[in-house]
Amino acid sequence: MVVIRLQRGGRTHSPVYTIVAADKRKARNGRFLERLGQYDPQGAEGDVLKNVKTDAIKAWMDKGAALSDTVRTLLKQAKVEL
Repeated sequence: MVVIRLQRGGRTHSPVYTIVAADKRKARNGRFLERLGQYDPQGAEGDVLKNVKTDAIKAWMDKGAALSDTVRTLLKQAKVEL
């Protein structure tokens, strides 16, 4: 099953997360199918999500992919229409 989730990157005490479509059985930072955007928790108030590909997220969801709880919350807070 494909899931849209966060992949951790960045440095110690300065994380940057990438929103990816990945196989549920793979490790958190393992192989992924496609990059779908970026989440910077330490960014400015209105600029925490960057380069979000809403069309690609919709396409993956149409194919049966599930959103992780965290990604669903982030997209909802940023008022991203899916």
